Amino acid sequence: MKESTLGAYDIADLRALRKLWPHPLIVKGILRAQDAVLAADCGADGVIVSNHGGRAVDSTRAPIEVLPEIANAVGKRITVMVDSGFRRGGDVIKALALGARAVLIGRAPLYGTAVGGQAGAARAIEIFRDEIDRLLALIGCPGVADLNREYLALPSAPETAAGARRANAHPFGSARAAAQ
Repeated sequence: MKESTLGAYDIADLRALRKLWPHPLIVKGILRAQDAVLAADCGADGVIVSNHGGRAVDSTRAPIEVLPEIANAVGKRITVMVDSGFRRGGDVIKALALGARAVLIGRAPLYGTAVGGQAGAARAIEIFRDEIDRLLALIGCPGVADLNREYLALPSAPETAAGARRANAHPFGSARAAAQ
């Protein structure tokens, strides 16, 4: 990637847009910490860590995998949000604990709308809220603002699903070896 680009964005265009646009400017499609830093340096107010649902770029790292790196790099300077693949309240809890300030859950309310209109969308959001509240209580966390990585059981890098795939290991650790 050329230094004059930020993913699909041209840095000069992003800087020009920042000068013209007096409102919050958010850059979506960030999957690398250095791109998030560049977006912040160009004046973005936030980034959305996203692979656009995996439909267009399904061979990249999952947003949940890169979220901690991006949150560490720019989370104190700009707002870090995440989308792509969040289907349950537990997914939202994980993303918030890994450093996201917000989690986009567009698909669930969209499906709710398709089935039941506005009431269906409201029900989908209610399900997320109930799952989030229940999980917070189960892990002993007072609220989403208190979430951090200490509430998660994170595998070491080689044991992650991506690391297991890269090493051609069984995704469930030694389960296959024990069965043999």
